[in-house]
Amino acid sequence: MEEKNKDKYSIIVPTYNERLNIALFVYLVFKHLREIDFEIIVVDDGSPDETQDIVRQLQQVYGEDRILLRARAKKLGLGTAYVHGLKHASGNFIVIMDADLSHHPKYLPSFIRKQLETGADIVTGTRYVRGGGVHGWNLMRKLTSRGANVLAQTFLWPGVSDLTGSFRLYRKSVLEDIIASCVSKGYVFQMEMIVRASRNGYHIEEVPITFVDRVFGCSKLGGSEIVEYLKGLAYLLFTT
Repeated sequence: MEEKNKDKYSIIVPTYNERLNIALFVYLVFKHLREIDFEIIVVDDGSPDETQDIVRQLQQVYGEDRILLRARAKKLGLGTAYVHGLKHASGNFIVIMDADLSHHPKYLPSFIRKQLETGADIVTGTRYVRGGGVHGWNLMRKLTSRGANVLAQTFLWPGVSDLTGSFRLYRKSVLEDIIASCVSKGYVFQMEMIVRASRNGYHIEEVPITFVDRVFGCSKLGGSEIVEYLKGLAYLLFTT
């Protein structure tokens, strides 16, 4: 990225009980995007652990123009969090990622570089190519994730290697287009977005990432999410 990059990147980060992670997350974003114009939009769903108070303190350090808190009263779902954040985004590119450091900000320059080199509409992180991987998962969770991707590859042919990943960079106009046609909620929302983007002929590129299981806090993935995934897979099979 030797030439001056004139694009602006809006990083949308849904949070719920991320008090122990959000400050380090913000610090790492600023560390790795020193020469990039960006804003961080925190969409907090009424965290009872004072996540919002930490974000307000971070605003005093980094500026309210760089860190935007766009809170909601209660948990309303991952998909609607992105929609809510998108309404407040001023960048022409949107990054969606988790605040729990499972998506390390050190990969952001790779996403931006890939987009600049290829002109892609979407750059998505993948655990399932050379250079990618997972750290901190037990065997059962690895098998579950891999199985979910194999099922999706078999039935949906999405054109990407990691359908259930949620670390992505979108051209803003593209995200606005596909998000308007998505009906899924929760974790299935990510899968539907990339499938619909592929069906609509958008240019999608991948970069390898290592997904690291959260250090602080509890994972929000459980049996209900697996059931929702299977329902979502069936829905997309018959509607895309």
